[in-house]
Amino acid sequence: MTETILSPPGPVARWWLAIRPRTLPAALAPVLVGAALAFAGGSFRPLAALAALLGALLIQIGTNLVNDVADFKRGTDNERRLGPTRVTQAGLLTPRQVWAGAALAFGLAALAGVYLIFVGGWSLLVIGLLSILAGIAYTAGPYPLAYNGLGDIFVFIFFGLVAVGGTAYVAGGHLPAAAWLAGAAVGGLIVNILVVNNIRDVETDRAGGRTNIAVRFGRGAAEAEYALMLALAFFAPLAIAGLGWGSRWALLAWLSLPGGLKLLRTLRGGLAGPPLNAVLGQTATLALRYSLLLALGLVL
Repeated sequence: MTETILSPPGPVARWWLAIRPRTLPAALAPVLVGAALAFAGGSFRPLAALAALLGALLIQIGTNLVNDVADFKRGTDNERRLGPTRVTQAGLLTPRQVWAGAALAFGLAALAGVYLIFVGGWSLLVIGLLSILAGIAYTAGPYPLAYNGLGDIFVFIFFGLVAVGGTAYVAGGHLPAAAWLAGAAVGGLIVNILVVNNIRDVETDRAGGRTNIAVRFGRGAAEAEYALMLALAFFAPLAIAGLGWGSRWALLAWLSLPGGLKLLRTLRGGLAGPPLNAVLGQTATLALRYSLLLALGLVL
């Protein structure tokens, strides 16, 4: 028998790996909910919603690229890595190329932000700058958030409260009260993507100096965090409807609850290592499915 030698991926495939397309639902989900809140409020700016979506996707891509090269430089991504391929660690792209890609993504996000500032005012400049800086500081800089136990808080704030509230404000001209609950719900589900990632990578994270709940308190605490974020997400539609901040159709989001409970049972079953990659992808899909259902309920 002859051994099959796989050729390295081409330039497009390398950058496709680098941007991590499976993580992009985390950027799409909060914008969908924020746009739905704006539409339900009776004043909707579609171009502003589109610009917010482009900005969110580009910031997510820039953050992914910074994470790729920064984790490699710190030694966290190495030959023992259990997750999908990281292009810097695998030698598919040089650190300089990845940094350049991150700069391009953040620069294009800033261009989308110029339009948002024009529509929504100078407060959007502060939100945009903080979002970009947080994306860089997640794994890079003198005090990387993910290495100091602040990764989950960063995700909850910027992928939940800021993304949902910011989109609702710029697309509708005001910040509805429901944006806080909806932002917390979406942010919680996106935090769960990170929770699965942290459980899978607990040993390499510990060796690389990362601090998170799984590293500091163990797997049981991380599983409890996953359950808590699920509870928060499915409490939010009840509160939105009960407080009169939105239509009772917001309860459509509960149609995704069986999938969330199934994922929690799978996680609690002790699955470890590369098999958790599937759970991570399914958790991202859950966040998007929930957000689609919540957005639909808010506009009905």
